[in-house]
Amino acid sequence: MRFLFDTDHLSILQRGEEPAHSRIMARFGPYSAAEFACSIVSFGEQTRGANAHVKAARWTADVVRRYRLLAIVLETYATMIVLPFDQVAADTFDRLRSQGARIGTMDLRIASIALSQSLVLLTRNRTDFDKVPGLVAEDWTE
Repeated sequence: MRFLFDTDHLSILQRGEEPAHSRIMARFGPYSAAEFACSIVSFGEQTRGANAHVKAARWTADVVRRYRLLAIVLETYATMIVLPFDQVAADTFDRLRSQGARIGTMDLRIASIALSQSLVLLTRNRTDFDKVPGLVAEDWTE
């Protein structure tokens, strides 16, 4: 593996948001699918969000559309390598917190997975992730 997707890049790919989608797709060229992974943290974020949207739906058509989004999330994670938030990542997280890393908990968990596996994080959120010492982050939507 070489890259870890942040939740924002996954969402762009799932929804086909242009022009960001095309920019990400153009960068895949020299890499195989086995070089990309996502995290269990992103899975949790996306399933919580999709479930909240289903719960908030008032009309049958909205329920159908929102369950379709949940199915896309399921399909994404079923076809990719999903990295755990394991003890090595947890130790990295604790070390970063003790060093004063000041980003959100979920983002720091994702960064900890990337660092513990020596992966490049693909994210639009460079403002926060650039605050994490040693993390290499790239925005493929630029």
